[in-house]
Amino acid sequence: MPKIPFKQRLDFFLFGWIVNWMYPAYYRPKYGYMSYRKLCFHYAIPQFIFRLNPGAKWPVHFTSTVIAPHKISKGILCDPGDNPQIYIQAINGIILGSNVGFGAGVKLLSANHDPNVHSQHINQSPIQIGNDVFIGANSVILPGVQIGNNVIVGAGSVVTKNLPSNVIAVGNPCKVIKEKPPYKESYKTTQFNRKIPHQLEPYLNKSNCNEDCSIP
Repeated sequence: MPKIPFKQRLDFFLFGWIVNWMYPAYYRPKYGYMSYRKLCFHYAIPQFIFRLNPGAKWPVHFTSTVIAPHKISKGILCDPGDNPQIYIQAINGIILGSNVGFGAGVKLLSANHDPNVHSQHINQSPIQIGNDVFIGANSVILPGVQIGNNVIVGAGSVVTKNLPSNVIAVGNPCKVIKEKPPYKESYKTTQFNRKIPHQLEPYLNKSNCNEDCSIP
């Protein structure tokens, strides 16, 4: 394991315990991802003092909105809403795997308004996104969409239909343009900021999770 700079170790010592206490669903590498000082002052204070997205158990940027966070299931290396201007509406539920990233301005809409009664939402299947997925900036994921593992959705896309695993897809409506090679990054030896729950360990114990690492 490489030597950890003193500044990073001090940062975790002073602020890491606060982040781990405030965000029980935050699972990231212990060092080298985002400073715990920044998480405290740029995320925790707006969330818990100014009451911006206080229901989320992970960091959410103060310009982003997460509706019904209690209906979001997620793995590790995944903090929906941590980038600017993200809008996540989880009224019908959202199921996210591990290592799922969202560019600025992404929107996840799990429920449409009833066209005849605008104050009500239509019951639909939850949005489901697998492992090792990145949703490009300003993309929109519509209700009931399922996205497989190891997928990139290009910036500005509107995803109206399911996407299979191991693809790159772009456009409005979003379409597959080519296959994607297997995801290479491994977190098997990564030291995390807290103990990983048993049900999430399969993601870490595989060289890649493109097939059968289940979402909790």
